[in-house]
Amino acid sequence: MDLYDTLINGIDGEPTVSAVIHGLTWTAAELSDGRFGIALRNQAATVQRRFGSLEGLGARLAAQAVRSWNLEEASEGMAVINAFYNTPARLAELDAGCGYDKSCTQGMATEGAKIALIGHLKLQPDALKGADKVYIIEREPKSGDYPDPACEYILPECGIVIMTASAAINKTLPRLLKLSENAKTVVIGPSAPLCPEILQHGITRVSGMVVRDIPAFKEWMMTESGNPYPYGDVFMI
Repeated sequence: MDLYDTLINGIDGEPTVSAVIHGLTWTAAELSDGRFGIALRNQAATVQRRFGSLEGLGARLAAQAVRSWNLEEASEGMAVINAFYNTPARLAELDAGCGYDKSCTQGMATEGAKIALIGHLKLQPDALKGADKVYIIEREPKSGDYPDPACEYILPECGIVIMTASAAINKTLPRLLKLSENAKTVVIGPSAPLCPEILQHGITRVSGMVVRDIPAFKEWMMTESGNPYPYGDVFMI
């Protein structure tokens, strides 16, 4: 069973997808029981959709869209998954609340470490404290960044790898985890599914977000892009 199977098969009960909302940067999904989740919107022009629409489908069936190579549809599937897992009640049971001031590398040995970041990630100032080398690997690299193919060479040499959860949408996450099997790995960002069962797939820690003010977030996502954290709370498992 792979990471995607774990996420999909863990969805139980009978919630259906009542709405899928596309914003400028984020995709949101609402379930019939009131749950709400988001994922980074990937608008790449790719193959045809597997499903005509996720609305009206059972959440477990709709979650299968995360496997789609139509990446916008995959974004919708991840939003459905996050709607199911990323709820305040569920995460309170896991005692996963951490606040914005807790570094995603807390408790990890960053001093003298080689650390790779998959994507330009917003981290706490001490997240990379004392690192010997920090590599930033980007699909659209800027000055000083490394391009995607560098993952094959850099990640096996790193002690810590911090990767954007949107890698689950474009299907690069399993390979990144394989390349990082000797490292501590952190999957981070608003697209991250806060599901403890995925830690069995080579993930050390997941840091994600739960939308706190749903009406305000819906309004914001239609006209703004960028950082959604002002509308949510941070959790870490």
